[in-house]
Amino acid sequence: MTAQLTTTDVLVIGGGLAGERAAIEAAAAGHKVLILSLVPPRRSHSCAAQGGMQAALGNCVMADGDNPTLHFLDTVRGSDWGADQEVAQIFAEEAPIAVRELAHYGVPWTRVRGGRNSYFIKGKRVEIDELPENDGLIMHRDFGGTAKWRACYAAAGTGHAALYAVDSEVIRLGISVRDRAEAVELIHDNGRCWGAVARCLRTGRHFAIVAKATVIATGGHGRIYGKYTTNATINEGAGAAIALNTGVVPLGNMEAVQFHPTALAPSGILITEGSRGDGGYLLDRNLHRFMVDAEPEKQELASRDVVSRHMKQHMRDGHGVDTPYGPHLWLDLRHLGEKHLTTKLREVFDICRDFAGLNPATDLVPVQPTQHYSMGGVRVNKDGQAYSMAGLFAAGEAACWDMHGFNRLGGNSLAETVVAGRLVGRRVGEYASETTLEMQTGLAFAAIRRAEARA
Repeated sequence: MTAQLTTTDVLVIGGGLAGERAAIEAAAAGHKVLILSLVPPRRSHSCAAQGGMQAALGNCVMADGDNPTLHFLDTVRGSDWGADQEVAQIFAEEAPIAVRELAHYGVPWTRVRGGRNSYFIKGKRVEIDELPENDGLIMHRDFGGTAKWRACYAAAGTGHAALYAVDSEVIRLGISVRDRAEAVELIHDNGRCWGAVARCLRTGRHFAIVAKATVIATGGHGRIYGKYTTNATINEGAGAAIALNTGVVPLGNMEAVQFHPTALAPSGILITEGSRGDGGYLLDRNLHRFMVDAEPEKQELASRDVVSRHMKQHMRDGHGVDTPYGPHLWLDLRHLGEKHLTTKLREVFDICRDFAGLNPATDLVPVQPTQHYSMGGVRVNKDGQAYSMAGLFAAGEAACWDMHGFNRLGGNSLAETVVAGRLVGRRVGEYASETTLEMQTGLAFAAIRRAEARA
């Protein structure tokens, strides 16, 4: 079997939002970029994100007075005080720029409607007059753990809309994409990364991509939890594994794992936090709204770790709905009405109908906490550079940028993909400009032989 070797300036492993946004930035700096992806990029797991991206735009009445400092404070508080505060500050300041940039790429953000609007706040319908001068600006919804309404959203398909828009920009720039291929080993020597060995999933052949700079953007590792995760089957932690296998690149915070309060039971399909942000209730077997007792101030919109713990404890105390698949609780969206559900929460409506045979406008939705996000990953500095390995970078959920600490706020991770992708892509471009591609090709072929021996 003939070994194959390709060269490029920048190799991006992963075709989701973080990887593609990094690729765009590096390509815009004039570099040749190749994206390696397990699946066609528009099938990447970023498309499963529903609820929104946190960015302090302050465009509606309930977001009035919001600013990056408040976003920073919410992020640090929500991290259980474990976030790198320099990184959290950078993120909060860059998020508004990244979100507006996505609008330029074509993301159809839900917009403010000037005049009288009806919202659910803490379980009560409230009429609010949006300022006419804000008409047409990007709208916000409430998410857990935030002082202001901050999540920018495209109905309930924010990740889907963002991924398609960013991928269209990748196509427009002519960035090369090699999909249905899996990175299995990093090529490295004397503390410097020179690309990766990959396996073609169509043919089984191994090949090497030699690059000045390599970006790991493979997402999280939720599938190690089996059926108890909202993650797709491609989220197996491959990026962390190939970094760890170098023997020198450290991982960070791998014990920090987030459980989302509302996964559809028993399938584990995500029901966005936006459903509670828009006014959904959590009920127990007696149809009692227990989060009002547990968290009187934030109620269903306390941070995810808090809500998930209360839900699990409530079920342990015998208040769950018993089924052959284990206990669950109820998500009540009925009071929102079918019009709201089929417009602002369209994907939630479709998921309930298609995967549970339910109409959330008339039926209670069975939910339970399920693994959702990995705060840990390849340990990187504020520029996305991996430690102990020059030329290796990471972004998105595959990285431990340390923005989330031990718990992340809903909407911060989707925003992180484009913020970190943008910043890391810029630094990668600078690194590639400073670096000459000088390595022994025998190093790449030796890595291919090792991969073939393991196959």
